[in-house]
Amino acid sequence: MKSIYSLAIIGSLLLSSCNNEPTLQKYFVENTENKNFIALDLSPSILNIDASKLTADQNAALKSFDKMNILAFKLNDKNKAEFEIERAKVNAILKDEKYQQLMKFGSGKEGAFVSFVGDDEHIQEFVLFANKKENGFAVVRILGKDMNPTGIMTIMSVLKKENINLEQLKPLQQLLEK
Repeated sequence: MKSIYSLAIIGSLLLSSCNNEPTLQKYFVENTENKNFIALDLSPSILNIDASKLTADQNAALKSFDKMNILAFKLNDKNKAEFEIERAKVNAILKDEKYQQLMKFGSGKEGAFVSFVGDDEHIQEFVLFANKKENGFAVVRILGKDMNPTGIMTIMSVLKKENINLEQLKPLQQLLEK
């Protein structure tokens, strides 16, 4: 009987110690099925890169990349109020001190910024948040291990040269069209 009470106490302590604060990961999960959002998960296989043609630095940068999650809110005449609410939620999450801003483009309620989680040479997550009042907003999470800004730039330069399968990105074109 004591063991049942002990298990109940331990279970309640574990449940109460869970962090109920909003996180970007929770936000993605909660909105994946929302009709106002377009959600995509991309793996490195979409890059279709021949590793034998890469330098050691390019290979190391590519190996640090695990996956990319994209969540985009498509604005229309019927969901303007929800757009403002959802954009405010994302902004609030990204104000957490664990997200360090790397660069910012634009101003006011339009533009984009890039943040990261980790330290300069051991980044676990890059986050791009872009919004445009006519189209909506998008949040892109680039997840990996020991990524760094130089490695991301290296991957970007490789992507410019490669034949990438963009078929998985077609739903995002809806966000850009209006």
